[in-house]
Amino acid sequence: MAIDAPSSPSAQPWSDRLRHSTIILIAAALALSVVVSLGELSALHAAIVFLCIAAAALIPWRLHDPATSRDDVRRINPVESAAVAAVVAGMPDPAVLLDRAGRVIHLNAAAAQLAPALRKNELAQFALRSPEIITALREAIATTEPRRATYLDHVPVDRWMELIITPVPVPTSFGGADKCMLMTFHDQTPLRRVEEMRADFVANASHELRTPLAALSGFIDTLQGQAKDDPKARERFLGIMHNQATRMARLIDDLLSLSRVELSAHVRPDTLVDLVPIIRQVADGLEPLARERQVEVDIHLPEPPVMIAGDREELLRLFENLIENALKYGASGGRVIVSLTSSAAADGTQEIRVMVRDFGPGIAPEHLPRLTERFYRVDVGDSRSQGGTGLGLSLVKHILNRHRGRLLIESVPRQGATFTACFPQTKTPA
Repeated sequence: MAIDAPSSPSAQPWSDRLRHSTIILIAAALALSVVVSLGELSALHAAIVFLCIAAAALIPWRLHDPATSRDDVRRINPVESAAVAAVVAGMPDPAVLLDRAGRVIHLNAAAAQLAPALRKNELAQFALRSPEIITALREAIATTEPRRATYLDHVPVDRWMELIITPVPVPTSFGGADKCMLMTFHDQTPLRRVEEMRADFVANASHELRTPLAALSGFIDTLQGQAKDDPKARERFLGIMHNQATRMARLIDDLLSLSRVELSAHVRPDTLVDLVPIIRQVADGLEPLARERQVEVDIHLPEPPVMIAGDREELLRLFENLIENALKYGASGGRVIVSLTSSAAADGTQEIRVMVRDFGPGIAPEHLPRLTERFYRVDVGDSRSQGGTGLGLSLVKHILNRHRGRLLIESVPRQGATFTACFPQTKTPA
């Protein structure tokens, strides 16, 4: 690809230079004519003066070379060249190039998304408020040696980040060398999530699986011993063992689902899904449970699609937990209402709200703040008799956190409970 160099004055045609100098030549001719008519100057001298003015206007003078000027500008700070900016922009991880004073020279799109307060030609310390980052950056600037720091970023969700500061030697305008600071950020959240998932799974499994395993072991010993030849006892014990095995399978399924959601909590879903058919599918699937508990389910959903950025399988699990809880623990009210509305949040933004309300015994106020904790139960005996694992609302909370939503719980004793899942409204093209 050929690039045309900017034309200099000497390369311009005579016709162009004459056109650009027309006003000067006309003004000079008129002035000299007036002076000649007044007898102040002879015609010969006036002609000589006019020729000198014309020569000065038409002859190209190369007093300023644009190409040389651009080279001088480049030599002022080579680090600010387009090539360096392209290298920083092409890095896959968030990257920021700073000068020795800590001012931002270049940053890529990932860094701008990680720290929106970063601005070119401004100090990075003002935008990165984490004490670990500021300490590592000050030490790197003072010693011009590499530094590492690990910190926890709480916004918008918890993320573990590793910062690496690397001094980069760069040429100066006068042929010397200086050092800039290249900051790169690496997301350590998946590794931390895996470690936490492993530890939590061992702790939860050892805590919650101990009871059903002990019951199964005891009944197996009984069937092998005293109840070996007792058909009635064998039938009864086998039924209890089946319930315990089902409980263990449900518990393990909930633990795995919760671990998967926590593992990807920092990655927001970007696929547009329609909430209306998802809620209808969940309600249809729970219709046998509603008939068994003699509960009427009223569904109020809009006709047009309601689109949000979400994970379909996780949303199915979320609404299944909310509606199933209402059918199990609010069955005494005989009615459950499921509705979908759009309203304004406290900060003025629009959000989608899915409300599940029952008319059962309700929940005492002291239990409301802890309902989303793992294995927290208002009534342990009732929860286990209903087949609950104590993980349903915890799973709901984590799914909503991943979707950047929130869970509202309202309840008055003997007047039922209302669980509302709030999602940020997604702007979709018409």
